[in-house]
Amino acid sequence: MHEYPALDPIETGDMDLEDRQALRRVAGLSTELQDVTEVEYRQLRLERVVLVGVWTSGTAEDAENSLRELKLLAETAGSQVLDGLIQRRQKPDPATYIGAGKALELRDVVEATGADTVICDGELTPGQLRQLEDVVKVKVIDRTALILDIFAQHAKSREGKAQVELAQLSYLLPRLRGWGGNLSRQVGGRAAGGVGIGGRGPGETKIELDRRRIRERMSKLRRQISGMSTSRETMRYRRQRREIPAVAIAGYTNAGKSSLLNRVTGAGVLVEDALFATLDPTVRRARTPEGRLFTIADTVGFVRHLPHQLVEAFRSTLEEVGDADLILHVVDGSHPDPEGQIAAVREVLRDIDGASDIPEIVVINKADAADQDVLDRITRRERDSIVVSARTGQGISELMRLIEERLPRLDHEVHLLVPYDRGDLISRAHKEGEVLSVEHVEDGTILHARVLPSLSQELLRVGKPVERVS
Repeated sequence: MHEYPALDPIETGDMDLEDRQALRRVAGLSTELQDVTEVEYRQLRLERVVLVGVWTSGTAEDAENSLRELKLLAETAGSQVLDGLIQRRQKPDPATYIGAGKALELRDVVEATGADTVICDGELTPGQLRQLEDVVKVKVIDRTALILDIFAQHAKSREGKAQVELAQLSYLLPRLRGWGGNLSRQVGGRAAGGVGIGGRGPGETKIELDRRRIRERMSKLRRQISGMSTSRETMRYRRQRREIPAVAIAGYTNAGKSSLLNRVTGAGVLVEDALFATLDPTVRRARTPEGRLFTIADTVGFVRHLPHQLVEAFRSTLEEVGDADLILHVVDGSHPDPEGQIAAVREVLRDIDGASDIPEIVVINKADAADQDVLDRITRRERDSIVVSARTGQGISELMRLIEERLPRLDHEVHLLVPYDRGDLISRAHKEGEVLSVEHVEDGTILHARVLPSLSQELLRVGKPVERVS
């Protein structure tokens, strides 16, 4: 029976977790993010917050679940959530997002609770942010800015940090605001140092200069990300050339993707009960119960209304999903709305080239904490699904057998005498194929195996069919 690695508490990202918790935000202290540009950026002070959402469609339970998720996002960013409000409207108010009356009610809640920030459950226009701030008299940020802030805190690798910065600048560019001197122009003519002809004119305003600098920085980041993704593409090409099947773990944030990877491979990836705990993709090798080698990749988690800036910035990372042979779609079975999670993930997968055509297994995780009626409901709805618990190990053996069934078939069966000086091919058959039997004889090794086409061709070139051996 195939043994799967036990989870060693020392090797499951504990050191990363300690580092992260050592830098937690402290209530009462400023947590503003310094931006590289000389503009008034929407600096985030997320210690004491009030949440507000607009309920435009669906049930009241859907609206409450959305605000509950916003609460988890805010707490992941280091906030203390004081209160939450939901406004029923056909569509968000174009001026203040929640309407003039509700904005005044929100101001009273902010004053009564002593909040310093309001977080809106949606992406607001620059005008909506500014006008709502004028009413409530505290900083207002939206869901997109909150998610970007979490990504900025959790990004560890050079590529991850560059991707997050690109997404932040994409969000910031249309939201630049100028104060006082920021709206004045850079003077020309003699005041510009005696430039003279060609140097006169109104020049750029400060905010125009900031926009230009941000665009230049974004162009530089895109070039850097393109260069950094080359190494991942090279490794991916090598795996494809050797025809090692690839499995990608995708799913909603905090559904237990990293825990599942650790359970299957013993990877030691950071695991934390928080949203977007891991951002950088991790690729590890694993074997099916029959010993067949495959790679398994843990990708960034998805969320409802994932900011399009992040989807664009993390496109190179998400390509791990688009190039896979099989997708493990991990769902939190204990979540109040698991079907909503499935729909949100599939919406993002549709934006990834090729992902919609890849076979999918829905892995319903956290079975030890989920309601059995909910698990039964999802398994009836999703044909290719399995219930597991990455924490306890329940269902993992069945999942591995299911992965083996869904991986591309080894459709070339060989029964050959391979010379002893080509032991490398025997080794590859063990690593990449399914070895049915091995027998060592005087002239070499008799190999009976099922392998992929490329290895089959190499074996046929150097080996002799067994029935011809005399």
